[in-house]
Amino acid sequence: MVDIAPHTTTDGRFAFEQAGPADGIPLVFLHGIGGAARAFRPQLAAFGSRYRAIAWDMPGYGGSAPLAAPSIATLAAALRDFLDAVGAVRPILVGHSIGGMVVQQAVAEAPQIASAIVLAQTSPAFGKSDGDWQKAFIDARVGPLERGETMASLAPSLVADLVGDAPDPAGLELARDCMASVPEATYRAMMHALLGFDLRAALGRIAVPTLVLSGSKDTNAPAPMMAKMAGFIPNARYVELPGVGHLAGLEQPQAFNAALESFFATLPKRTP
Repeated sequence: MVDIAPHTTTDGRFAFEQAGPADGIPLVFLHGIGGAARAFRPQLAAFGSRYRAIAWDMPGYGGSAPLAAPSIATLAAALRDFLDAVGAVRPILVGHSIGGMVVQQAVAEAPQIASAIVLAQTSPAFGKSDGDWQKAFIDARVGPLERGETMASLAPSLVADLVGDAPDPAGLELARDCMASVPEATYRAMMHALLGFDLRAALGRIAVPTLVLSGSKDTNAPAPMMAKMAGFIPNARYVELPGVGHLAGLEQPQAFNAALESFFATLPKRTP
């Protein structure tokens, strides 16, 4: 059985969970706005026997210190600091939702930061900060907090709106627990960090092996949009998981892990 252990970097800035040999090929998971490092426990358990599998608590989540001014750019800078702190050289980066945006930003700024990337249920753009759709999106998610709701009270409905057909019960429970534990200030800050993000013009410059992974029932990162996104990335592989909503790694962990496994099998052999 794979041992999943919590850790904190020596400077105390970042918390993370890790499984697998310290000298293994690094495989780093980045969660979404309603997630946490522990949201990737099904993946750490699946891949920890063969990789140095690491799940990062983004700044402001778990034991990771918050950023003064969160944005996709400052989160990407924090990711670079985290990889340096844990000694993860040219890892495979797996980014879900906003985590996928952070991966895109990191690769755009430092093309050799990763040996391969997985962009799971994410987008290359959120659009202009003053757009009506963008404002409505933020208001729909932050508005209930303004009216006295809490992350704990909202978690069941927020998660229910995100998942697709027949989600795994244990994964669903973990998704609700992660969502309920997100600090309200972090949730608000991360929602606003989306505003203005647009890396569509950078997709053609992604030079590492890339898997673009969607769910057919995902309304946050719709499959047709993700298929189009994959078409702009040189030699990207595109996989759509049927019946899956926005939380594939928790909803259908076996299907999600199998898609990753198939992609990893195509990568050039390397040593840590």
